Amino acid sequence: MTKFQTGLFVSTICMAQLCAQAGIGQTLAILREIGASFEISNISNLIWVLAGYSLAIGTFILIAGRLGDIYGHKQIFIAGFIWSAIWSAISGAAIFSTEALFIVSRVFHGLGAALSLPNGIALLGITYPPGKQKAMVFTLVATMAPIGIIVGAASASLFTLAWWPLTYWTFAATLLIIAGIGCFAIPKFPHKSEAPKNLRAAMTELDIPGAITGVSALVLISFAWNQAPVVGWQEPYLLVALITGSLLAGIFVLIEHYYAPKPLIPFHALSSDVPLILFAGACGWSCFGIWASYTWQFVENIRGVSPLLATAYVSPCIIVGCLATVTTGLVLQRWGPSVVVFTSLIGFTLGSALVATMPATQIYWTQLFFSVLIVSLAMDTGFPAATLALSNSVEKKYQGTAASLVSTVMNYSISIGLGIARTVESYVNTGEPSMENKLNGYRAALYTAVGLAGLGVLICSVFLLKTSWRNGNTLKEAS
Repeated sequence: MTKFQTGLFVSTICMAQLCAQAGIGQTLAILREIGASFEISNISNLIWVLAGYSLAIGTFILIAGRLGDIYGHKQIFIAGFIWSAIWSAISGAAIFSTEALFIVSRVFHGLGAALSLPNGIALLGITYPPGKQKAMVFTLVATMAPIGIIVGAASASLFTLAWWPLTYWTFAATLLIIAGIGCFAIPKFPHKSEAPKNLRAAMTELDIPGAITGVSALVLISFAWNQAPVVGWQEPYLLVALITGSLLAGIFVLIEHYYAPKPLIPFHALSSDVPLILFAGACGWSCFGIWASYTWQFVENIRGVSPLLATAYVSPCIIVGCLATVTTGLVLQRWGPSVVVFTSLIGFTLGSALVATMPATQIYWTQLFFSVLIVSLAMDTGFPAATLALSNSVEKKYQGTAASLVSTVMNYSISIGLGIARTVESYVNTGEPSMENKLNGYRAALYTAVGLAGLGVLICSVFLLKTSWRNGNTLKEAS
């Protein structure tokens, strides 16, 4: 490929990450206005608008990666954009219906993002061998996450000055344009896998038993955590959903380990370092989801700023993302993914603590400004570190699976994190509706984010000590 073709190819792949996060930003920024349209005063009751979107991405992304492995990453990548465009248009049309249609449309929009994200990263994994260039490209993709949130939030804030459904209709048209560009910008790669010829072959290739149990487990567990703040844990069906989901998760692991000829998660293809990195990263990403949601609610509902000004408050993350693109690849080469994940978790902890301790009235250039800088840097370094670790640990034929696993953990942990934080908020904010009670609820949710990120720091610290001890013993044996 020429430099122009390479640039267009990488840019198109980056759009998958940017648009996926724009889907969060555009809704997060105008959640208050959307709630008003549906006559919902407590926007916390719209938790499924955000959690459902992330849940759809996190739940179906593994299957999307396998579909790409079998039917071609380019085809599934483009199909994801077209699917997202359809449901984005429906999100705008929901203004003529009820909030139920809007929530459903956001969930199905997430399915489209689930198709595009892992297959885009897989295309990069196939194109670039391990090395400096691959690290830089993966970092560029990660940089699109905060940029996407800002682009989505800014565009939604501007369109809301006229009519908020225009946000989703314009976004639908943009997604279709990107899909069209992808048809020409993404080269054709040799495809070794053959499409299944019958139902039995499809069940084997797609690991249907594993997919059913895995998806069911993820949906039920997330449903329990995100519905609990709305109705309370005293409802028996929530405990039933949580227990059933946990049992199905155990069955899924057994199927993948012992029975699936072609498992969705090939544990044999992953190094022993990956699970701890992913678990620690999940703590950080759940913290990020809470931080993003409640920081926005804090400045809009406590400080009374407009969606456009709230977007401007977090816009420095774009500059941080550009700097991270230049430096993170070099840092990954020098320090390795584990240390980078550790430092990103410290950043999530500090950034969330700054917002959690903010007073109701304060100038922007103190705690909030530095929180935005720190959390943005943490996100822009932690995601590529985990992605690169998995991509380098598997063969080329598993690139779709590796990319799917990182994105699954990232987006699913955001969904679960929001549910946990909202649960904590609901138990703290139990008095009469007042600004003070609302502020105390927000603080409790943000302290939950601090705790989750702190847990990740602890896990990563144990892992680094274990790795250091193991390397020390190896050196002693060699000498």
